[in-house]
Formats: sequence, structure tokens, C-alpha cells
Amino acid sequence: MKINEQTLLNSDQVVPLLGHHIIRNILMDDLLGKDHESILYWAGKSIARKYQQESLEDIIDFFTKVGWGNLTVLKEKKDEINFQLVSPYHNEKLAVTYQLEAGFLAEQYEYKKKLITEAIVQEKKDKALITLKWDRKDPIE
Repeated sequence: MKINEQTLLNSDQVVPLLGHHIIRNILMDDLLGKDHESILYWAGKSIARKYQQESLEDIIDFFTKVGWGNLTVLKEKKDEINFQLVSPYHNEKLAVTYQLEAGFLAEQYEYKKKLITEAIVQEKKDKALITLKWDRKDPIE
């Protein structure tokens, strides 16, 4: 049976945060061990290739629809952009890694800019700061 992902994306159905947390942060950490964060980063890049967004507004909307949280732009320069992410995990004071979201953003901007893009995450108590950086001399091949 093929799942209609667009229908799921537009659904109002809510998944309990605990169930999501158990799979993403406990089970995946147990299965992947020390590679958990780097694999989540590359998984985010893979998801971005399957769900390419056309604009920054679409990316922000995608974050909301999939339950990753409230994404806002803090500052944009010629070779980087800074985001703030406040997720449901922050509201519940759960410690998690935001490498999945960082990988997703890096791949979205790599597609948009046609330049190799990397993400750096700085996790705070009440938010995650994600900085994307690209080099104009490093185009994707």
C-alpha cells in the first residue's frame, strides 16, 4: 500500500511527543551509538532531497507541519544564514540533538544556492541555533 505523503503532510493528526522522542532520541541512540548524531545529520539531508522546498517560507512551514518546531531567521549574510529553532522538546525541557534538522536545512540551502553547505548547531536550554555556511568557490558538482 502506497502512502499518500501529501495527505499526511496536510493532516491535523498529532503524534504524541513521547512516542517521537522514544524513537528518535532513545531507540536511535541505542541502535547507532556514537554515530547517532552524524547519521541523523545525513538522514536530514536525505529527507531534504525527498522533500525539496521552493522557498524559505516553505522550509519554515515544513518544520511546523512535521512537528520540528518554530524556525526563524536571525541574521543573513552573503555566505551564511543563522536560524533559531524552538522545538516541542524545548517546551518539555527534553535534551535532544538537532542534527536531523541541521542536515535538512543544509541540504535545502545546498539545493537552493548550488553551493556546498554545512550546518553548525549550538544547543541552548530554550532553543537551538543553527548556522548554515557556504563558500561561493565550492559549487555542487
